Amino acid sequence: MTEQEIIRIFEESHALLNGHFKLRSGLHSNRFFQAALLLQYPDKAEQVCAYLAAKFKDAGVETVISPAVGGLIVGQEIARALGCKAIFADKEEGRLVLKRGFSLRPGERVLVAEDVITKGGRVQQTIDLARSFGADVVGAAVLVDRSGGAAGFDVPTESLIRLNLPTFEPDQCPLCAAGAPLDTPGSK
Repeated sequence: MTEQEIIRIFEESHALLNGHFKLRSGLHSNRFFQAALLLQYPDKAEQVCAYLAAKFKDAGVETVISPAVGGLIVGQEIARALGCKAIFADKEEGRLVLKRGFSLRPGERVLVAEDVITKGGRVQQTIDLARSFGADVVGAAVLVDRSGGAAGFDVPTESLIRLNLPTFEPDQCPLCAAGAPLDTPGSK
């Protein structure tokens, strides 16, 4: 799958948006990738996640873990492609925890899956959570790396695509200065 094919799938699903957006990281941007708009189409979700999963086919992944909510479908589809189980972490009092009877065992080979990273905080929290159980985190798989490669982890990290979309600190945002209405699409 080429970068152009991936972008075409994003555009067909109207997942790549233009405007003035507040990202979960707190940064602002004029572009936003709304993964849910892509993932609402099971055929597209299966296609892109299977492509991403193939990058970890030789890693011996036993479990895919995702932070809720954005990573749920990504993790499920990657696990389907790898033929392993998928679990997710819930947010509770500002941190990620395993609930619903989910657990990890020491040495279990785990892949972290997420939809989008900007600063990488949720992926790092998920890595830390898995390691708190003694799991062996073999990598991180994300649909879109919008950090421009700046979000780094101490495990192999693969993305479908790096979108080098501009981001701004709120106090330095030209869109705010121009009075453009601010949208927070990740929370909708």
